[in-house]
Amino acid sequence: MSQHYYTVTWDQLHRDARALAWRLLDKGPFKGVVAVTRGGLIPAAIVARELEVRLVESVSIQTYNGDNPDARGEPVVTKHPTAAGDGTGFLVIDDLVDTGTTAKVIRALLPKAHFAAVYAKPAGKPLVDDYITEVSQSTWILFPWDTELQASIPLVKRDKPSAPG
Repeated sequence: MSQHYYTVTWDQLHRDARALAWRLLDKGPFKGVVAVTRGGLIPAAIVARELEVRLVESVSIQTYNGDNPDARGEPVVTKHPTAAGDGTGFLVIDDLVDTGTTAKVIRALLPKAHFAAVYAKPAGKPLVDDYITEVSQSTWILFPWDTELQASIPLVKRDKPSAPG
């Protein structure tokens, strides 16, 4: 399976998070928002502002072992969303639902919460109540906090593969 990339700019993220808030307008009012750290922090802040929700809680789940981010392990809740109780009246916001590993843990912690993500992949999509944009499972989303602006080399100055033979 080939890897695809979808670059999300700060402006696009803001537009998509506001679109998510718009979609959630009729599903509230919510007494609080739970941001899934770290990626859900910024979308949660935007959604909380748009819905005028002042109580913002967070949940942190670690799914890797040690210093190697590629060594996935069992998910561990490192920060519980204590203010959210069982999730009644709360809205959970994440940037992306990918495989659903984190979402399953959150669903178990907050079974009565409304769960929304800005972006969703097919494997995780059934675990959220709302999302804005679906991308393929093989797509790697490049979020603005994971990228940086830098000068681009003109095409004519880039290394060209040598001709065969």
